[in-house]
Amino acid sequence: MSAPKQNKDALGKGIRSLLQSIDSDLKNTSGQLKPQAVEAATGIMRLPLENIETNPKQPRKDFDEVALQELAQSIRLHDIIQPVTVSKLHGNKYRLISGERRLRAAKLAGLKDIPAYIRLANDQELLELALLENLQREDLNAMEVALSYKRMMEELSHTQEEVAERMGKDRSTVTNYLRLLKLPPDIQVAVRNGEISMGHARALINVDTIDKQLYIFDEIKSKDLSVRQTENLVRALYKEKEGKKPTVNSLPDGYKKVEDKLASHFSTRVKMKHSKNGSGQITFDYYSLEELNKLLDQMNVSID
Repeated sequence: MSAPKQNKDALGKGIRSLLQSIDSDLKNTSGQLKPQAVEAATGIMRLPLENIETNPKQPRKDFDEVALQELAQSIRLHDIIQPVTVSKLHGNKYRLISGERRLRAAKLAGLKDIPAYIRLANDQELLELALLENLQREDLNAMEVALSYKRMMEELSHTQEEVAERMGKDRSTVTNYLRLLKLPPDIQVAVRNGEISMGHARALINVDTIDKQLYIFDEIKSKDLSVRQTENLVRALYKEKEGKKPTVNSLPDGYKKVEDKLASHFSTRVKMKHSKNGSGQITFDYYSLEELNKLLDQMNVSID
């Protein structure tokens, strides 16, 4: 289905207004930004960690060490899903613009290089135009769209409303894409690689806990569920939950947080039971021998 004409007009107007302020050597004869200029502003390169210096004016000084270790473990398994942003300095040196938490975790994970967007000097308008033109590509996956929207907000200081206006979209559409970035790493990778669709991801976004998201994600993969079947599964899960009477021994909020952290860390469904005398159980789900071996590797358990 083609986009509404007013949306196309809005997007076209935004691009035309920006083109007026971009140097002519960046544009082709038809007035569009040259592909190499778009690639320079939106492409990703892997840069050696030793060549990236942090921003001395970074207002954030304190980083949660436990959270950094958790992110480092995720990076060991999945690499960095959301690239950092740097500006080019002299020689092969770069200065970090955004992503210091990811940079620190990458060092803890033992990475030698990381994916990065490279900003040119004074390229605010160029970056916006490049992102707008890049977002019109038909082969972009949902994660690439989400990351571009996030860059427009973080690096260009746009609000969600301004991003929506620039793109000729409803604000709710922009919000839904940005919410993809809160999904567990396994699911983000699956969306990026086309293993599940944006429709599947939107159904998962509305699930309130990580362990349920991962459970439904595994059901989608193992049973090849359609988007409609996934939505029905989500509804059935919550209908079943509403039909159950609350139990006296329901998991306290603090332990529920532990359960969610374990589910995110091990990328599988985790169930925790805790009794008043301090005893309890933790159950990990796996759906194949490959997933069992992955769990054992993460737990540093070897079976001789």
